[in-house]
Amino acid sequence: MTAVERSVGAPDAGEQRAALRRRVSGVLVASQILGGLGVATGVALASVLAQRISGTESLSGLAPTAMVTGTALASLPLAALMTARGRRPGLVLGYLVGALGAGVVVVSAVIGSFPLLLCGMAGFGAASSANLGARFAAADLAEPHRRARAISNVVWATTIGAVLGPNIAAPAGRSVSGLGIPATAGPFLWAAGIFLVAAVTVAVLLRPDPLLTARALAPAEERSAEGRSLRAGLTAVAASPRARLALVTVAVCHTAMVSVMSMTPVALGHHGASIDLIGLVISGHIAGMYAFSPLMGRLSDRVGRLSGIGLAVGLLACAAFLAGTADGSHGRVALGLFVLGLGWSAGLVSGSALLTDSVPEAARAAAQGLSDLVMNTLAGLGGATAGLVMAQAGYGWLNLGAACLLIPAGALALFTRSGLRRARAAEASGRAEGAER
Repeated sequence: MTAVERSVGAPDAGEQRAALRRRVSGVLVASQILGGLGVATGVALASVLAQRISGTESLSGLAPTAMVTGTALASLPLAALMTARGRRPGLVLGYLVGALGAGVVVVSAVIGSFPLLLCGMAGFGAASSANLGARFAAADLAEPHRRARAISNVVWATTIGAVLGPNIAAPAGRSVSGLGIPATAGPFLWAAGIFLVAAVTVAVLLRPDPLLTARALAPAEERSAEGRSLRAGLTAVAASPRARLALVTVAVCHTAMVSVMSMTPVALGHHGASIDLIGLVISGHIAGMYAFSPLMGRLSDRVGRLSGIGLAVGLLACAAFLAGTADGSHGRVALGLFVLGLGWSAGLVSGSALLTDSVPEAARAAAQGLSDLVMNTLAGLGGATAGLVMAQAGYGWLNLGAACLLIPAGALALFTRSGLRRARAAEASGRAEGAER
């Protein structure tokens, strides 16, 4: 245990703990802004670069798909590293692998290798995995009744990078014109530099490590190293109905959002929307995803995780109805996409907080990594399937399918709430019988 960890564990160290929480949150917000900026800068032209290298539009969608795949594949190794060594090494490694992947993308553009591009995009996805992992780092030292707010503040920081990233893609492309690098690869060169800055920021400033500090402050029975394996994380999730609900919620909300969002530009284009209008619709969607996450965090802390999950399911179902029945109405699609972002935010924040609440301290990092693996794997499958559904059945049926994905989360939430009520009733009855005796 470090000196800082001993000091924050002292009985009269409430102010020191609060100061440490603020410091950790500030560093995570800064890294999230940088990480989000790097991801958004590169992704802005990923499909265009893929089309340029491959020479065909039909393969352009494989670049973002490779990134999502890389995000999923990086989840477990990063979780294993965090479980063993703490948050800082895992986040730093994620950003460093992302920077390396961005560099490989630049090389692939110079030599015109499409397989190398896909490999680079997979590595690039590790930075996105680090961004997702940062939300759990914010929860490590948060008070239980403020855990959702701590997560939501870090999620909110992504707004800045997500908005700025696409806007600096063009200057990034122009900046490499004299270096023999295609303009469409310029954003990835910038992204590599941004990820390196994020890695240095975390490595230097995220001290003491929030996860290791939380473990040092945990009760003695929760400090066992035996419970820190990935298998222990899986066991912890399987043993807790609330943890299973949390994992399902995050996975289905993310999959439904990715499936609908990825095909919305195509649907708008089929109904005559301009590129500028499509950009505005997606910007509104991103605003719904990130800008209102602090509100979702406060609601989850105030009214409970299960109510937050219920709100997420309701918002996503409403979004699917609005967008799926738009029938060419650009305004209705825009409203649906905005509500889709709000529902995703509510589900991610409430589900992440519930998962953290529901597993032992030692198994948290592993369980959280498992959640991100499932979430990103299903989202990748959802994004790939969405194109087939769109081509064969249309945008309306795609939204209906996304709404059907929400049924397991809604049913589990109702079942879990009912089980909690029965347990509380039984406990109250037991206390009453004990008092009578």
